Amino acid sequence: MTTTSSNPATTPLTPSAGDHDAAQVARANATGLQPVVFVHGLWLLPSSWDRWAALFEEAAYTALTPGWPDDPETVGEANAHPEVFAGKTVGQVADHLETIVRSLVRKPAIIGHSFGGLLAQILAGRGCSVATVAIDPAPFRGVLPLPISALRSAFPVLGNPANRHRAVPLTYEQFRYAFANAVSEEEAQQLYDTFAVPASGTPIFQAAVANLNPWTEVKVDTDNPERGPLLVLSGEKDNTVPHAIAHASFKQQQDNPGVTEFVEIPGRGHALTIDGGWREVAERALAFVRRFC
Repeated sequence: MTTTSSNPATTPLTPSAGDHDAAQVARANATGLQPVVFVHGLWLLPSSWDRWAALFEEAAYTALTPGWPDDPETVGEANAHPEVFAGKTVGQVADHLETIVRSLVRKPAIIGHSFGGLLAQILAGRGCSVATVAIDPAPFRGVLPLPISALRSAFPVLGNPANRHRAVPLTYEQFRYAFANAVSEEEAQQLYDTFAVPASGTPIFQAAVANLNPWTEVKVDTDNPERGPLLVLSGEKDNTVPHAIAHASFKQQQDNPGVTEFVEIPGRGHALTIDGGWREVAERALAFVRRFC
């Protein structure tokens, strides 16, 4: 099924959203094509989606890769100035992305990875998406499983309470476990050198206590009938968001009247959107989006 959906709440994009994002919105609106918004998670930048954006544009969509507030343009800049990441909360980023999404003339499809997958679901729950793909999504309030591998992946942040207000980089060994456990040593090092940047510690702490905090920003309106179709994609070997977490997110979403699907991709870890097998994952996401827009 293919639909054309205007964005009924279109609002102008303010300069505070950033020149990069404003330029992408202007380009998307000028093309008249169905927009697809890609949302990155912690320890990555918008450039991590470049190959996905090219694939979707070849399929006649217009791709946007917005940053989180103050995201540097390059990995080099990010590692030189890690302080720009500090203190970003889930709510701040969600509101920032909603401003961008609601500036589009056509309601977009939204694809997110890790904390980007959580943000994609938050935006879908706000009625901002015509179709949503959440890839290895970080958990939200109501998602209860907490496997040991997820705790170990989060320990570089949660191990020091002061990290709540800091930008936290991963060492190569930490990245290897949390992201690149399902690829070779050589590819893991290449992924670390190419993509890894520091990340705000705040969202990790927010997610860790979401089920204890009724006022948490880490919550998703799973009941909104305007949520639209949703696919949860899970990497079988993901240490950071193991099957138990991803599937529990899917179960929370199943009560929604919209289409809700779950797919596990064998043999893949948390780096499945950036590693050598990225195209398999992207084509799964593209096939889902094509069904609805």
